[in-house]
Amino acid sequence: MGLFSKEPKENFLDMIEKRRSIYDLKAASPISDSEIESIIADVIKFTPSAFNSQSTRIVLLLNDNHKQLWDLTTESLKEIMGDADFTGTQQKMDMFKNAYGTVLFFEDKTVVKGLQEQFPIFADGFPTWAQHTNAMHQFNVWTAFAEKHLGASLQHYNGVIDEKVYETYGISRDWELVAQMPFGEIGSPAGPKEFQPVEERFIVKK
Repeated sequence: MGLFSKEPKENFLDMIEKRRSIYDLKAASPISDSEIESIIADVIKFTPSAFNSQSTRIVLLLNDNHKQLWDLTTESLKEIMGDADFTGTQQKMDMFKNAYGTVLFFEDKTVVKGLQEQFPIFADGFPTWAQHTNAMHQFNVWTAFAEKHLGASLQHYNGVIDEKVYETYGISRDWELVAQMPFGEIGSPAGPKEFQPVEERFIVKK
């Protein structure tokens, strides 16, 4: 190699392609807890938001706190499903619990309400824009994890576990639970993915 040559590095689009839903996760991490915290902190700091609202809130659950989340999710689902066969759902819950940690994504409703009051002409748009902001945080964390070979998937048990999450972790009810992201060392990679033709979803006018 020449004096100024460098190892080829993956670019941003490579990272987007690398980010996949990984369900076979191990209770281990290729990076330290402090690096995980640093990634999330940077995402919170630099992800854009409508009107610079900065309304997204994130809670990182590790160790017993992570396991407890999926125990309470299991309890909630059993209450809902009653006597129905729980075998498949239990396998899914065990799969998430066996990961290394979970990231919880929230939106602070007080921020959204404040913006609605400050800019009434845009009041109807702020809840939607808050979800856009949250989605960008989800994507950025997920992609940053993928760059570090940390697998993850995105789950949506909000509406089922909200009250138990607030009570268990002492989180304000002003924070609306949006999504849950279990993550960990990749046990096995995601399988092939089918794509609809891009030309059917992308129009260019020159």
